[in-house]
Amino acid sequence: MTSSTNKPISANQYPTPPFKRQHQAFPGLASEMNPKPDHGEESYQGNGRLDGRKALITGGDSGIGRAVAIAYAREGADVAINYLPDEEQDAAEVVRLIEAEGRKAVAIPGDIRSEEFCQQLVNQANEKLGGLDILVNNAGRQQYNKSIRTLSTEDFDATFKTNVYAMFWITKAALEYLPSGSSIINTSSVQAYEPSAILLDYAQTKAAIAAFTKSLAKQLGEQQIRVNAVAPGPYWTALQVCGGQPPEKIEQFGATAPLSRPGQPAEIAPLYVTLAETANSYTSGQVWCSDGGTGTL
Repeated sequence: MTSSTNKPISANQYPTPPFKRQHQAFPGLASEMNPKPDHGEESYQGNGRLDGRKALITGGDSGIGRAVAIAYAREGADVAINYLPDEEQDAAEVVRLIEAEGRKAVAIPGDIRSEEFCQQLVNQANEKLGGLDILVNNAGRQQYNKSIRTLSTEDFDATFKTNVYAMFWITKAALEYLPSGSSIINTSSVQAYEPSAILLDYAQTKAAIAAFTKSLAKQLGEQQIRVNAVAPGPYWTALQVCGGQPPEKIEQFGATAPLSRPGQPAEIAPLYVTLAETANSYTSGQVWCSDGGTGTL
């Protein structure tokens, strides 16, 4: 795996806690975070590792999805991103960055909690990109709740619909188009293995994603379609500041990691590139962790 740049990471290159206490209404905007996350806008350098590929990325407006969209475009892929309509401001910037690389950018807003929309999303992505051979199921819902007693059925359902049902619906629809040699990459989490008390529903969905990945890889092996997942640890994204963590925890977010800081989305995008490129044609059914040295997996 190559990094986004060829220069060593300096001790002060990325922000470290304490951070300003902050909160945004769900779903949050990366452009309003302080400090703003690094998605690789200035740092990621492509090497043609995905030339001619066509990717659909859910949650592509900000956070890890945005970083992956930028990396894929700079590696030569055309990219379709999905996001909620409230995230249009961030999504428009991602489209601009993709097109700046001379690649086709397709923006498809909508709520993936709807099975009908998920099918439309895949159909539109395939039609507008002229094919599809990479699927990144990345969009996620994370809302902390301190007790099962106060976790409502509505919130529980919304988390599972966003994180698990949508992945199922989108992947199933995409299999109508994905040719042999395609790659499916899902975003799990270290929460699947070391769940936090306040993320009861979210952690369950991320464990389900890990199991889905391993099982589906066995189903699709004969078709030469690879299925893998990435399990991020504490990453500095809008997911955290719009209810993913209590505001007081944002101040020290990532401080307990051995690297003493949260990861930046630009630092994990190369994993998604590695799992998508054909050079890794024997890698399937894996969950690759990036957690700042904790060694969760």
